Amino acid sequence: MKNTPDLFILSEHSDLLQKLKAWDIAYHQNDAPVVDDATYDAAKKRALEIEEMYPELAKDGASTHVGAAVSEKFKSFPHSVPMLSISDVFNEGEVADWFNKLTSKDIFIELKVDGVSYAARYENGVLVRGLTRGSGVMGEDITENLKTIPDIPQKLSGDFPSVVEIRGEVYMKSSDFIALNAESDKQFANPRNAAAGSLRQLNPQITATRKLSAFAYTYGEISDRTFATQSEYFDKLESWGFKTTRHWARHAHNMAEIQQVYNDIMLIRPEIPFDIDGLVLKVDDIATQERMGSRANSPRWEVAYKFPAARAITDLRDITIQVGRTGVLTPVAELEPINIGGVVVSRATLHNADEIARLSVRVGDKVIVQRAGDVIPQIVGVAEQNPNATEFVFPTTCPVCGGKVIQEAGAVARKCVNTLGCPAQRLGELEHFVSRHGFDIDGMGTKQLELFIARGWIETPADIFTLIAQHGDAIKNLEGFGEKSVYNLNQSIENSRTIDLHRFLFAIGIPDIGQVTAKILAKAFGSLEAVRNAKDWQLKNIDGIGDVMAQEIVSFFADEHNVVALDKLLAQVNVREVVIVAPKTDGVLAGKKVVLTGTLPSYTRDEAKEILEKMGATVSGSVSSKTDIVLAGFDAGSKLTKAQQLGITIWDEEEFKKAIQ
Repeated sequence: MKNTPDLFILSEHSDLLQKLKAWDIAYHQNDAPVVDDATYDAAKKRALEIEEMYPELAKDGASTHVGAAVSEKFKSFPHSVPMLSISDVFNEGEVADWFNKLTSKDIFIELKVDGVSYAARYENGVLVRGLTRGSGVMGEDITENLKTIPDIPQKLSGDFPSVVEIRGEVYMKSSDFIALNAESDKQFANPRNAAAGSLRQLNPQITATRKLSAFAYTYGEISDRTFATQSEYFDKLESWGFKTTRHWARHAHNMAEIQQVYNDIMLIRPEIPFDIDGLVLKVDDIATQERMGSRANSPRWEVAYKFPAARAITDLRDITIQVGRTGVLTPVAELEPINIGGVVVSRATLHNADEIARLSVRVGDKVIVQRAGDVIPQIVGVAEQNPNATEFVFPTTCPVCGGKVIQEAGAVARKCVNTLGCPAQRLGELEHFVSRHGFDIDGMGTKQLELFIARGWIETPADIFTLIAQHGDAIKNLEGFGEKSVYNLNQSIENSRTIDLHRFLFAIGIPDIGQVTAKILAKAFGSLEAVRNAKDWQLKNIDGIGDVMAQEIVSFFADEHNVVALDKLLAQVNVREVVIVAPKTDGVLAGKKVVLTGTLPSYTRDEAKEILEKMGATVSGSVSSKTDIVLAGFDAGSKLTKAQQLGITIWDEEEFKKAIQ
């Protein structure tokens, strides 16, 4: 009898996939991870467990997913050979499950460098194109940026094939990362983020100023393979001018040797001058690799044996409270500074009062600190209790403004109720307003905002746009400013006066409205006036807007303080409306129900969906007998199979292009 998932499993699996997709976009496109590696790995592992129990869920699930779609900021090109990811294993038992299935037991072990994957194509020994991993099928063009990295040769030396695509990892050494943060206003969370942000600059000259390094470790397309093993390939790479992790590489032939290498590298991990997050275990013989082949998103002949998140033990000196833009009070651990994986950590989040109680952490204890990708690392436990340590008492008044602190029924967070008069909330709101996804005002960071707020020059977002006219001369005389910096700040402010509707909706700080929801609102209503006047029931009818979110939006625009602030702001800026095009009522797609599946080389899923809707089609997420057309791209899964079984019309990208022309 077929094992069919119940509604609870389907809901859990769908929720996991949505989270993983959002996290992938934050990590791969925005270079700004929103969860730590351990949280991501746990979610992906659970999704894969569900897909193993119910294989019909795997074809469009975590099992087939690689990276994230390429960003619209870059030109994109297809990989000549798909750039797959590596399956993760987390303990000796999982390694053994993989190892015991192998016919060849000679394993080549490399470091898993925590950086950004690249693919560099050489024709007749000359670098002609560089790509990011992207979706695994399409990558972002970073050719000029790769040319600025000394470890990636622009011309190969020695005896090389006429065509070869070298793949590897761009990273930043721990010492270079610390130096970059010391001299930069922008503070990167960790070396991986710094490398990603530097590599994906639109201006290669900025990339050139960052000290990036690179290792090579595998290949994509190759016209003539003259090596038989992975270890021989390392010899070739070095002869062509690349750097490899050979110094740390090892061979193993059984589980005991694999585990010994794992333990040995764990011991010297703090001494390695760059971040690693595990080992890569590969069948050394390449002919065996080719026979074993790949799954949808990863080779069968290699796995990544992941290390636990970087941890250390240090003294908890104090617990302080941060107040965010929504008034939430967050406890922060003030630590004896300690180096964790190349980053000096002196603060860590404790999340909320319940977390402090759960951990039984007290000021004076020795605590376990974990850094796993977060901007602020976290306390995960108490290593040693101090008998003289003091209990932390959560404040009942706001430490910034003295306002009352409440804990709403059913909520974990404690909030300051002084929404209008709390300086910390004002600072948080303004930081959000000028952020990259909001008005994106360069030169208006936290330090500058604090300075201007303290002098009474900025109270509301509208004040930003009159700042230079009213206080420009005074700002020039402040420490750290001058004629040029004030001119640049003014240019940035002026350039931001016209803004797209979705960015405006994000910037003004409606509770629970992030970038995705802001775009949904903009597309649904077209103008700010329409959003401001939207009724509760209208908002609930929009896919992606729930009851709570609808109420938050209505309440925000009904609040008297917000009305006054918005009207002041709108006198200074121009909000670019969305042109809502009525769908066609004739043509080959009018009235058709269409399902998208797989990856289209020339369109993102959102682009294809928007085109289909403009052509009068209804885009659905699942295939049924009522589906008219399935638009299938690369790596289409179970939806394509079901369409074939039902005899539904199937289009590839070429047929789609013909239809929309």
